[in-house]
Amino acid sequence: MQKKGDEMEEGAEENIKLGGNIELSGFSFLDKAQMVVVKKIVGNYARKFSEMSSNFERLSINVKKIHAVENSENYEINARLFANKEQFHASENDRNLFFGIDKVLKKIEGMIKKHD
Repeated sequence: MQKKGDEMEEGAEENIKLGGNIELSGFSFLDKAQMVVVKKIVGNYARKFSEMSSNFERLSINVKKIHAVENSENYEINARLFANKEQFHASENDRNLFFGIDKVLKKIEGMIKKHD
């Protein structure tokens, strides 16, 4: 990751690893407090997924801002779970990043339940 002072250079993408099996990308625009909330939401779902699936390999979440207008962003959130030698993918668009992450991970949770 290249930095210019304390600010990220434009276009630089930051991948954040949580533990050995969770990867977040596109979250560099968040401040520390927002990132704590994201990590909490993702961590809770990752724990659920590892309990539901005997072979939880990796969870990857990517977010990007879309249709940004003054004081209002829309977020595109894509999540991919690799477990039991299978891949589960879900995406969601939402104005609230936290609700969007919750929705997309709930979709994956539903897919795992249906698959079993």
